[in-house]
Amino acid sequence: MKVVIAPDSFKESLPANEVAEAIKRGFKRVIPDAECLLLPVGDGGEGTVDAIKSSLGLEEKTVQVTGPFGDEVLMSYFQKRELALFEVANLVGLAKIPFEKRNPLEIQTKGIGQLILHLIEQGIKDIYVGVGGTASNDGGIGIASGLGYQFYDKNGIVLQANGQSLVDIRKILKEGVIQIPSDVHIKILADVTNPLCGELGCSAVFGPQKGATKEMVQDMDAWLNSFSNLVKEKYKDADSTYPGCGAAGGLGYAFHNFTNSKMESGIQIVLDETRLEDYVKDADIVVTGEGRLDSQTVMGKAPVGVANIAKKYNKKVIAFSGSVTEDAGVCNE
Repeated sequence: MKVVIAPDSFKESLPANEVAEAIKRGFKRVIPDAECLLLPVGDGGEGTVDAIKSSLGLEEKTVQVTGPFGDEVLMSYFQKRELALFEVANLVGLAKIPFEKRNPLEIQTKGIGQLILHLIEQGIKDIYVGVGGTASNDGGIGIASGLGYQFYDKNGIVLQANGQSLVDIRKILKEGVIQIPSDVHIKILADVTNPLCGELGCSAVFGPQKGATKEMVQDMDAWLNSFSNLVKEKYKDADSTYPGCGAAGGLGYAFHNFTNSKMESGIQIVLDETRLEDYVKDADIVVTGEGRLDSQTVMGKAPVGVANIAKKYNKKVIAFSGSVTEDAGVCNE
């Protein structure tokens, strides 16, 4: 029996490679002669870099940037010649934030913008960014700040670039912005297709898991809507409804509108780079999974990406997850 084991990480519990190893142990216990091929995947969130860095032959490097609480920290990225890859969860992922400090209004993402400028200075031409799994909900003003944008309140005072400041922004200045050269291509590996605001927006769907109360969710959504309207006044082509703008607390929105990046399906990039389809063709069973299987899984998450490939070849798929909600049945549909 040939078994392809291709799970995503179990958020805050196990990285994808350890999940795959655990599933393999289970198969070997019951079917000792099973041939298990481990192909851990990622969909743009935490673990995406680990899933494809080996296949791309990337070298790990670090640079000092502004951390989630305004302090200076070292952030990792992976490079090969003129290509670089990093994931924002490495700086502001939930796993990086102590439980008692989780407040999506206070987490800063400025370091992401700083890292992009560093990569450009290093001569990087192709930048891949995994944007899922963050503890922030700032609409991407942190990234914009790192690129040189400044945000002011009604009294002309510069605001700190975090989610709490969204309510007070009245003016955006770009005089200090460092332009991204036309030959630099930024591809955003998104794990969801949510818009910025509304019932399917980042605040409503992902806010609670980041520590937001019901009242905070309502406030954040209203503030992001006002902010997007302000951006629309300044940049007529700005679009908060574009699929993926709600990724990572609105970081997708900032990338799409402030850096002219191209949104990509994170799981599709990973599936292509790991050549999963080549191995699924010959498999008897395909096993995937993630920490929590629910209705969000169908919005571009790894398990459905794996299952879609298996469906092409009529392979049996098992999803193994830490928790399975009542609405997870949509994954079968």
